[in-house]
Amino acid sequence: MSQHATIAEATAFSLLDWNPGKLRVSFEFSPPSSAEMEDKLWQAIRRLAPLQPDFVSVTYGAGGSTRERTHRTVLRILRETNLTPAAHLTCVGAERAEIDAIAQQYWDEGVKHIVALRGDPPKGDDSFQIHPGGYAYAEDLVKGLGSVGDFDISVAGYPDVHPEASHADADMDFLKRKVDAGAHRVITQYFFEPETYLRFRDKAVAAGITVPIVAGIMPVTNFNQIQRFSAGCGAVVPAWLGQHFDGLDDDMATRRLVASAIVAEQCRQLIAADVHDFHFYTLNRAELTAGICHLLGMRPTAGSEQ
Repeated sequence: MSQHATIAEATAFSLLDWNPGKLRVSFEFSPPSSAEMEDKLWQAIRRLAPLQPDFVSVTYGAGGSTRERTHRTVLRILRETNLTPAAHLTCVGAERAEIDAIAQQYWDEGVKHIVALRGDPPKGDDSFQIHPGGYAYAEDLVKGLGSVGDFDISVAGYPDVHPEASHADADMDFLKRKVDAGAHRVITQYFFEPETYLRFRDKAVAAGITVPIVAGIMPVTNFNQIQRFSAGCGAVVPAWLGQHFDGLDDDMATRRLVASAIVAEQCRQLIAADVHDFHFYTLNRAELTAGICHLLGMRPTAGSEQ
């Protein structure tokens, strides 16, 4: 008997002539720091809007350093597009009353989705410090948001374990408490091994977490940059990823092709395991994310950007 796979077995999950079913996607953007960056951001938003994401989130700098720019960007998305914006909000550097006032302002302006995070320490600080009179953890922030309005609340999950967690079980306990406090979904930190997400999902379900667990996807074109990012957030960068980018430091076009192939395969494997919710960390660049979504069977809807 032949030990080789049959043609049917070898091509069972090919991206060619493949229908993944209905996917739900969301995109993350960062507030721009200059007029030029704002132009690039809005080019990205307009390019991705026709894919009709469930929502688009706007990040919040360490220590609240981008608070006003985040607010401005969220409101412009709300007013100038048909997209649903989600504003990041953290516990860092402010009293509860101040954070509640920001949340109330969002609510009054029509922003109903908040991504509630503990937040990173300000630049120059080695660790997170609870602000006097402030929220201590994301769990507390979620509870506080519930007293302001009936927000749609997303929280973060860490398939590779949060770098400050004492162990994986403690990290999962923190996540369960955030969900029990009122979160409606978990958006994971990016990961590169599909098995990492699937083990995390199964462990979360076993812990009694029943809200959607959205897979965070980071297309990589700059391997050195992703190593720096990952050192801070605890994401594991497998050796094989670096090998795919060997010798491509000065070849952006090929890096993009490689990145598209890697992420499409990553998502394909997750879809085969019944994952249909994806959150793309766009880094304010649209082409790569749009291409990956196209490979996964998504098509723009005319007129949906306005």
